[in-house]
Amino acid sequence: MNRARIQKCCAREILDSRGNPTVEATVILDDGSIGTASVPSGASCGKFEAHEKRDADPNYYHGKSVLKAVYNVSKVISPALVGMCPSDQSEIDRILCELDGTENKSNLGANAILAVSLANARAAAGHYELPLYRYLGGTLAGRIPVPMMNILNGGAHAGNNVAIQEFMILPVGASSFSEGLRMGSEIYHTLGNILKEKKLAATVGDEGGYAPNLDSDEEAIELILHAIEKSGFSTDTVRISLDVAASEWYHDGEYRVVKRDKTFSPTELTDYFASLTQKYPIFSMEDPLDQEDFDSWKTLTDKCGKTTMLVGDDLFVTNTARLEKGIRLGAANAILIKPNQIGTLTETLNVIRLAKENGYRFILSHRSGETEDTTLADIAVAVNAPFIKSGAPCRSERVAKYNRLLRIESSLGTSACYGKQTIERLPDEKEAIFV
Repeated sequence: MNRARIQKCCAREILDSRGNPTVEATVILDDGSIGTASVPSGASCGKFEAHEKRDADPNYYHGKSVLKAVYNVSKVISPALVGMCPSDQSEIDRILCELDGTENKSNLGANAILAVSLANARAAAGHYELPLYRYLGGTLAGRIPVPMMNILNGGAHAGNNVAIQEFMILPVGASSFSEGLRMGSEIYHTLGNILKEKKLAATVGDEGGYAPNLDSDEEAIELILHAIEKSGFSTDTVRISLDVAASEWYHDGEYRVVKRDKTFSPTELTDYFASLTQKYPIFSMEDPLDQEDFDSWKTLTDKCGKTTMLVGDDLFVTNTARLEKGIRLGAANAILIKPNQIGTLTETLNVIRLAKENGYRFILSHRSGETEDTTLADIAVAVNAPFIKSGAPCRSERVAKYNRLLRIESSLGTSACYGKQTIERLPDEKEAIFV
């Protein structure tokens, strides 16, 4: 059987949602199939993430241009991949890592490597005339994830006085993704009206969530609970999730919350977040502690891990070695999956596999600097992800992922499953997590 081969890889510099340069790559096959993918960029980044290569030329995009990464795609990566079969994804990704030769992909740049890795998967799917989720996930791909919608921003994602980075809602009680998206959109707009009534700012942050100044971070939770109720829903059907991004606060063994002019010891912060889970209907908390504070992570997991999803983002950075350490120490019970933290599709799928095997939930996630690329949505369905983070139901780079999921749900028809049954039991009941 004749197999398509890679004919050429090329790249260009495009802009992300914050107006900063990023890499878009295209893989062209000898049968005419083409795959294109672009990579996002984070605002609050873990120090163990793969390296995002930028030019550091102060006279060009304030040092943030990615022309070196673009060059690496065309002049280094392309010659090495020409003639390869695009369906050999793991071998292609192995070669990409070998070409770079560093642990954190700092030579070629994770942005260059990931763009090619994802574009190659898209080209292969095109060759087989399959949607990407079906090409990657086969016949078992059919679960549409529960959206975790960031509707109020703080931290590094907004210029307000709110310290916690994201306040999200999860329409867990919806009967379908389309219904869940409607519920989230209605709550989002209701929250905007409440803010206006209170004469609070209804401008939005990087991920589309509102960014008002508030008297306390708990006031944000109260406002969201009000919006849920006013929209005609209850906390039985819509839950709350927090992304704390506490690594931004950690200095010299303590947590300095500059926006609130407060300082917490690790014990004090652990006790505070444990108390929040008792006071409010909080389904999950992401990065409530620092990326190296494994002892406090274990303490918090022991305190509330049976009732709350504790998600490692900076803690794990989509890295099998970091996740293995967390599993061994009993830190967290879930992992955020961001392909650009590790740099290839194969490595991303390996981390998901490790999480599944050890009963850790996983969430496919966007970044604060996004593009209109919808690959993330297809990967989420391909691996039957219980959850996806793509921001507020606002801003086209966020809504593009949600609209892609709507189209996938429609194409699956009656075989589409929505994620309610994946979250009915507690995180330690492994058999209920991945179905």
